Amino acid sequence: MVSRETSENYDAENEDTPPFLPLPGTPEQAIQFSQDECASFSAQQEIRYGLKETWAVGVGLVPLGLAFGLLLSQTGFAWWWAPIFSIIIYAGSTEYLALGLITGGLGPISAALTGFMVNFRHLFYGLTFPRQVLKNPLARGYSAYALTDESYAIASVSYSRPMTAVRLMTIQITCHTMWVLSGVAGALIGQVIPPDIHGMDFALTALFVVLAWEAFQINKDFSLPICAILFALGAVILAPAQMLMIALSAYFLFLVMRFRSPKVDRRLSWRRAEKPEQCSYGEGEK
Repeated sequence: MVSRETSENYDAENEDTPPFLPLPGTPEQAIQFSQDECASFSAQQEIRYGLKETWAVGVGLVPLGLAFGLLLSQTGFAWWWAPIFSIIIYAGSTEYLALGLITGGLGPISAALTGFMVNFRHLFYGLTFPRQVLKNPLARGYSAYALTDESYAIASVSYSRPMTAVRLMTIQITCHTMWVLSGVAGALIGQVIPPDIHGMDFALTALFVVLAWEAFQINKDFSLPICAILFALGAVILAPAQMLMIALSAYFLFLVMRFRSPKVDRRLSWRRAEKPEQCSYGEGEK
């Protein structure tokens, strides 16, 4: 047995040594304890990785939200309408459109049809969005609700590691939070800024250009943007009022055809030939 004096001396000598974590008694409990610790550490890593992926695009959402808040304030709405619009609607282009629909007195049915036409592209987003990694019904419901151009672009170009539920939720919640906060900030700032400032709405177009460029950097197939431009021009000529729906539908069928027929895909692919790396030899190896 260890005497009381010996125990006290040991405690005094090792007072700076951190105690060992108590492990469960049975091997099964120890294994479960280890798995829980690993899962917690992995979740923290995925959250950090999701924030890192979302940061650049999230910063691009700030001027869009500020512009929306400014427009909302200059239209005559109180600042607290900004979070209501951004939480309930949460669709940048539709929120801009909703301001005009409300002030113009458009009926609910016409407004719903207009919103559907504007966000028709989201039907195609849902076909390839990695929502299958989510097992929780609430998480799946929120993911479908929070699907936007930005979150889809981030999740689609994230090929460095497999998508996980934690990272997907981090991406969408971060985008949503930055949009709501920037909209509120814009509405508050709009109360003291003169209404004759123009050009903030171009931030949305600039963001789409950046997202398209980043996607092209991952898959440098020149036939994809060229065909997209041709479909858009053809849709403008055929039906200018329905250009977006016609162009997206044609482009989607074009991609399905290439996916179903590898032979057609190889013929249509247009990639720039990469120059072979030149080997450098030392003077003694000439």
